[in-house]
Amino acid sequence: MATLRLGDTVPDFTQDSNIGEISFYEWAGDSWVVLFSHPADYTPVCTTELGEVSKLRSEFEKRNVKTIALSVDGAESHKGWIGDINETQSTTVDYPILADEDKKVSDLYDMVHPNADAKVTVRTVFVIDPNKKLRLSITYPPSTGRNFQEILRVIDSLQLTDKYSVATPVNWKEGEDVVVAPSIPTEEAKKKFPKGVTEIKSYLRMTPQPDK
Repeated sequence: MATLRLGDTVPDFTQDSNIGEISFYEWAGDSWVVLFSHPADYTPVCTTELGEVSKLRSEFEKRNVKTIALSVDGAESHKGWIGDINETQSTTVDYPILADEDKKVSDLYDMVHPNADAKVTVRTVFVIDPNKKLRLSITYPPSTGRNFQEILRVIDSLQLTDKYSVATPVNWKEGEDVVVAPSIPTEEAKKKFPKGVTEIKSYLRMTPQPDK
């Protein structure tokens, strides 16, 4: 089983879910995708995570992102669990949760880490772009819930840096200054970024976010 690395084309699959069978590439279409795995249904940390993703739906939608979860339990189990999530997290989960009973997708995406626990999937997050390329993966242990604000922040950075010759510095958030790509000479950068370029060091130049 190969480990997925950044820039790899993620594998396609067809798998059952709480909303019926999903062919991944077809379902994803031209959207960005956040695929995130869970150790099992009816687990406390996952219940809070799935509720949070549901509450953030408008934030994902404005970034052209679809969300899809995975758990190794069956579709009927997912439907019952979603009732609990909606009740306890005061939300409505309306995105798919893959039913990966045969661990087909877990194996394809290397979501089972045997030295952590051979029986369950770890909490992995994959951010996949519209070309089906893996752009981010973060793996958390089963005991630690994810920070979806950080995942949104990374998507903002990826979408910005895909469009402009910039990078985002430490703790960057939407609207803050960005780093000019080292490959661009300063004089050229000043033309390219008319809002201004601040040269702190020859290799460290800042400019206001270009699309703001």
